[in-house]
Amino acid sequence: MNHAPTAPTRNTKVMDRFDLTKRLVARLKNEEAVIGGIGNTNFDLWTAGHRPQNFYMLGSMGLAFPIALGAALAQPSRHIFALEGDGSLLMQLGCLATIASLAPKNLTMIVMDNGIYQITGAQPTPAATVSDIVAIATGAGLTQSTWAADEDDFERLIDNALTNDGPNFIAVRIDDKPGAGTTDRDPVQIRQRFMLGLGVRKQI
Repeated sequence: MNHAPTAPTRNTKVMDRFDLTKRLVARLKNEEAVIGGIGNTNFDLWTAGHRPQNFYMLGSMGLAFPIALGAALAQPSRHIFALEGDGSLLMQLGCLATIASLAPKNLTMIVMDNGIYQITGAQPTPAATVSDIVAIATGAGLTQSTWAADEDDFERLIDNALTNDGPNFIAVRIDDKPGAGTTDRDPVQIRQRFMLGLGVRKQI
């Protein structure tokens, strides 16, 4: 009997990652923070709208959501967004249960799912065949978890996240285009700029 895995069925459009990132940044009006996961996710964030409230991760695969959780708990009056790839999230699935149990109202997680480990050679991830990221998040206790059907639906989900309590989990199917730019790779500068943007350090 053939037990070859088949990809989960998702009634969702394959979208442009950079376009979605631009759409997100355009909707941020109140100094919301954005944590960009490693690789193309934060390359696109850098190019789409460089802001002091953006944090660009370097080499710490799978930690966008845990870092965003810490920021959300530390600054409950500021909305925190986190951008992560499917491969990175699969390395740190335990964070979903932790986030569900702490339930920060000001946290929105966005998973950019192209089914591959893109920057390491385009090897397929389990999300390409047997694993449904939204089903995993829902099972972990994140009840407000959904696939964005298309660009308009993505914008609707972002607006909903900004006006209603979370935590929110949004997954989008994306293409495999390379990142739109290259992040400044000075970790001290990234940290200092982000701390200034969140008002936890003053400019000297």
